[in-house]
Amino acid sequence: MHSLLVIDVQNDFCPGGALAVAGGDTIVAGINDAMADFDAVMLTQDWHPAGHSSFATSHDADPMSVIDMPYGPQVLWPDHCIQGSTGAEFHADMHVDRADMIVRKGFNPVIDSYSAFFENDHETPTGLEGYLRTRGIERLTLVGLATDFCVHYSALDATKCGFDVTVDLSLCRAIDFDGSLDVAIAAMTDAGVTLKGAV
Repeated sequence: MHSLLVIDVQNDFCPGGALAVAGGDTIVAGINDAMADFDAVMLTQDWHPAGHSSFATSHDADPMSVIDMPYGPQVLWPDHCIQGSTGAEFHADMHVDRADMIVRKGFNPVIDSYSAFFENDHETPTGLEGYLRTRGIERLTLVGLATDFCVHYSALDATKCGFDVTVDLSLCRAIDFDGSLDVAIAAMTDAGVTLKGAV
């Protein structure tokens, strides 16, 4: 079985949001159209408590600065996708009702979670792998926001978990922070992720 995994298409990552990705809203229609081509559809939702440790405001630091956390380097983001906020909601035009499952991530206040599979310690699972296994899903196509962070980390972890992974770059958009897009493309290629569509 083949599943579409839609990463974080939420208001705060779309134009006008707290951590807007350029063109983040332009992929919604294409994602909706793609849903019919898959056996299953999964969505992820960034879901941070207020005062999350990955927020720059929690450290009196500048947004997009980097600090060392117990689990490694952490970009400090603007406050975004706070639980129950409008910014954390899925884009209004996305066909959320088509989803078989919604995985919330980043809800642990002391560790960020880019990947749909593991928190940023690369050890604490979200439970998505087990769900996919029990559904008999072996192939994944990833789309969503942002290419160079949550899509990238999810693709690498999905590959490590043994899934056949494709990222449809035409239905992703990137933050491209300090060369992060080139790093992500190289890492996904090296890991054996199939990349299709234009960057």
